[in-house]
Amino acid sequence: MWFVGARGSVATTATVGLAALAEGLAAPVGLTTAGPEFDGVALPAFGDLVVGGHDVDDTPLVERARRLASGGMLPARLVEAVAPRLDAVDADLRLLPRTPRGTQRDEIERRAADIRDFRERHGLARVVVIDVASTEPLPADRPEFHDRAALEAVLDDPASERLPSSTLSAIAAVAAAGAPYACFTPSLSLGIPALQDLAAESGVPVAGQDGKTGETLLRTVLAPMFASRGMRVLSWAGANLLGGGDGATLADPGAVQSKLVSKNRGLHDLLGDDVVTPLHIDNVPDLGDLKTAWDHVHAEGFLDTRITLQTTWSAYDSTLAAPLVIDLARLLSLADGAGVTGPVAELGYFFKDPWGSDVHAFARQADDLVSWALRTAVRRSAAQVA
Repeated sequence: MWFVGARGSVATTATVGLAALAEGLAAPVGLTTAGPEFDGVALPAFGDLVVGGHDVDDTPLVERARRLASGGMLPARLVEAVAPRLDAVDADLRLLPRTPRGTQRDEIERRAADIRDFRERHGLARVVVIDVASTEPLPADRPEFHDRAALEAVLDDPASERLPSSTLSAIAAVAAAGAPYACFTPSLSLGIPALQDLAAESGVPVAGQDGKTGETLLRTVLAPMFASRGMRVLSWAGANLLGGGDGATLADPGAVQSKLVSKNRGLHDLLGDDVVTPLHIDNVPDLGDLKTAWDHVHAEGFLDTRITLQTTWSAYDSTLAAPLVIDLARLLSLADGAGVTGPVAELGYFFKDPWGSDVHAFARQADDLVSWALRTAVRRSAAQVA
């Protein structure tokens, strides 16, 4: 597992959790792939997963984990128990500079070289790259985003910084390092029309976008209920309160816009574009990494009667996300071993804005995921025999 944003809250929590699972110090609670539906699927064991990654911060990983523990997210005893493993992971984390280094193609190659070196030094069958870095502001659309030749020319221009860091990391993983890739953030990443076919051309599976962990997960469970029962939803309002690094990042109007779009897209697809969906995200520093989401649903029932539903969801978002990125690493490894290429629609189960799929209803996504995993396991076994 190669994390983009390896010292952030999600990656740190996943790394601590993976170490605890490998040591037998924690149960795989919250991991979809640990459920009985996946008993017949040959997935990498927790102890077989090695962690590396990129980050702009050089804080030692164990120190990041201790800070999360002091904020109540992680058990301090568990952090100390796996501290030697965290120190070992630190040796495989590479620093990304905050200022450009040459052309953007040079930067792509440097990032890809780090991934290839990690794979070779550890003798790994494959590396799955997962972007869990802070949300970026979405860049303005440009002509070269729609023309591969023009985009390639921009990459070689030392005066150009047209592509955001998430896209450079995605190209480095998929095209330059030949690594399966998942985008767990709403950042641009591979969301450029000119890069639409990059994963298929490179022969690797990819999945995204923007992890579905809390409020949106609940929405995609409840919205199909209203639709199935013929109750017309008039409005679905939401408010999110959070602090920590995510709260500070999303206080930026540019960064929060992409998040708001991805959070509401599923509701409109499930209920129609005429549903009013006001939503805002507020940075409340004293909450730290504990996120609270309130939703208010107003629907119309039989004989023009009013139906109201109010929900409150409160959890550490990083401990919801961490098992999902471990699941994604295991499932993308399965896909890669079976020769699957391009966006894996069935992995949309994990995302607010799934690549290759317009399915948002959670129950259907769950069924599709299990069926796909069982089919892909058979396909992989056949490929190994051949």
